[in-house]
Amino acid sequence: MTRIISGTAGGRRLRTPPGASTRPTSDRVREALFSRLEHRGLLDGTRVLDLYAGSGALGLEAASRGAAHVVLVESHRGAAAAIRANIAAVGHPAVRLVVDTVERALSGGPPDGIPTDLVILDPPYDLSEDALADVLGALVANGWLGPESFVVVERSTRSPQPRWPAGLELSGEKRYGETAVWFAEPTPHEVVA
Repeated sequence: MTRIISGTAGGRRLRTPPGASTRPTSDRVREALFSRLEHRGLLDGTRVLDLYAGSGALGLEAASRGAAHVVLVESHRGAAAAIRANIAAVGHPAVRLVVDTVERALSGGPPDGIPTDLVILDPPYDLSEDALADVLGALVANGWLGPESFVVVERSTRSPQPRWPAGLELSGEKRYGETAVWFAEPTPHEVVA
């Protein structure tokens, strides 16, 4: 059973998509991840983008813990149906689902031109490293990230560290059993005197 761990919707059960195409993030990993994000002040009033949303658990956890706007991107129709039910269960007014591929959703940049504060990527384990690198590159190239943005990538511990594009650099890594989580932030711009 997947549930919201904490916040305004804490304890609410979430539907998981049918079939084995998704693997919800365990409660243990979500609790550790969101404790870190809260400690850094990355949830209260922020804009969150959850890519490869699956059940929507990560983005909905962010909403429950204070995120102001959450966009969930998922291309699988069965998963999208589960996400719709989960959005209704959580009842956060500013959660939006985009049913499309991550690549197309990122292609035009943020619809309102405002960068995202927190981007969470939990792609299928079979997503190639090249495809993941392209998605990370699109975040940078298409204006999704501001100078204070924070990027979280969850993968299997058997996966290599993501290839960070120019403009995004590794700022931390944690491992929880079979799950690896990498953290990245925009590269500070050098000031030329």
